[in-house]
Amino acid sequence: MLLLLTEWLSENLYSGFNVFQYLTLRGILGVLTALSISLLVGPAMIRRLSRDQIGQHIREDGPKSHFTKAGTPTMGGALILIAITVATLLWADPRNRYVWIVLLTTLAFGGIGWADDYKKLVLRNSKGLSARTKYSWQSGVGLTAALLLYFTAQTPVETQLIVPFFKAVAINLGWLFIPLTYFVIVGSSNAVNLTDGLDGLAIVPTAMVSGALAVFCYTSGNRIFADYLGIPHVPGSGELIVFCGAMVGSGLGFLWFNTYPAQVFMGDVGALALGAALGIVAVVVRQELVLFVMGGVFVMETVSVILQVASFKLTGRRIFRMAPLHHHFELKGWPEPRVIVRFWIITIMLVLIGLATLKIR
Repeated sequence: MLLLLTEWLSENLYSGFNVFQYLTLRGILGVLTALSISLLVGPAMIRRLSRDQIGQHIREDGPKSHFTKAGTPTMGGALILIAITVATLLWADPRNRYVWIVLLTTLAFGGIGWADDYKKLVLRNSKGLSARTKYSWQSGVGLTAALLLYFTAQTPVETQLIVPFFKAVAINLGWLFIPLTYFVIVGSSNAVNLTDGLDGLAIVPTAMVSGALAVFCYTSGNRIFADYLGIPHVPGSGELIVFCGAMVGSGLGFLWFNTYPAQVFMGDVGALALGAALGIVAVVVRQELVLFVMGGVFVMETVSVILQVASFKLTGRRIFRMAPLHHHFELKGWPEPRVIVRFWIITIMLVLIGLATLKIR
């Protein structure tokens, strides 16, 4: 909204306000605004959650080191969503359709997570939303977002599948764009949710991948850079640098309270929303396959659960000591901080590989 104000000020008062037209500046302001909101609002929100006794329940079959976390305030993901929303509305262009589609999809998934957390933690229903109900709502929102992107596409590239490392490989998906987008959004949402099991484990990779996606948004939205790098030019996608910056800032602010030992957990309200946000931004800039690489930690965690369930149902045996994968390493004797930092290091390497696809084509 402030972009419109600065446009008016530059036309009527002082041309120096044109500086706010630069995407890089507004992206940085998005980071700083979201970070500031997180740091300022965080303590009050944690006190409120503690006062209302909205605390984490711990699985009895989980690592014994987690028992001390029982009662730690959760649903802190609401703090992340507040920071992202305010920062995006302040600095992004409200006339851009991508901004609204991405933001509303993120908030919708956050609403699903909030309902699940509320039922488990406030209403004391240990099961929360049933798996069928949760997946139905996720499917509805994911499909709606896919349809919006498909029917508002203005150029052929917006519905093509781009293969990284190959400049000339672009597959025209047609209507298949809809199920692909649906699976990317819903899949990434659940993948981040599965990863959110240790202090800071999910939020740092999310912030890293968000920062990398901001680079893709900026380059894809700029025709000169897109042509030079051989990546798809998606008009208007550059504006999502503000949203991605807000994700980075809110993530760093949340990490201030979520770092080991955590003062607050994000809960489903944060994890489902952040995963969906990563998915839909990757779809907009046509980098679904690169997201699969950069989000390799999320992929590993999800695959470990799938393999564990499949193995137990088919053979009655478990592949891992416990799934998701981070619990397997804990039960092997790795201290929690070691698991967390090593997963962060893996994410750094994968994000760098993803960014390398910008040049290696």
